[in-house]
Amino acid sequence: MSSSGSTYGDIHRYEPARESTAAAIAIVLLTVVEVAFVFMFAYGLVSGWGLTETGNMFLGAILAVIFVDLAFILALYRKEFLPDVVIVKKRRRKWEDLYIREEDVDGEALGDGTWDTVKRAVYPYYKR
Repeated sequence: MSSSGSTYGDIHRYEPARESTAAAIAIVLLTVVEVAFVFMFAYGLVSGWGLTETGNMFLGAILAVIFVDLAFILALYRKEFLPDVVIVKKRRRKWEDLYIREEDVDGEALGDGTWDTVKRAVYPYYKR
């Protein structure tokens, strides 16, 4: 579904999410695995697995698995349950966001007043 509107904020394209049952079941199973690894990590911290070298590496591996599993859960959710929406935005040139005022578009001279600024920084009681 797309619209021909070209004003700022119009929805240009909208594709509804698939919402498949297989993805929902996969997310639930990955969440169960996630909770199991979180409890294993918490138990390892409380029981002192991190005090030995191999235990510390094991806790790091469990933490890595937790984040990878979370990444798969979020990727599946984003792909299967969020709609694909493209909205019309205002197009800007690259340099427009760099300047605050319109008269600053051309920039300013590099060395204007630089020596006076340095003298005031070194000797604050500099008199003109």
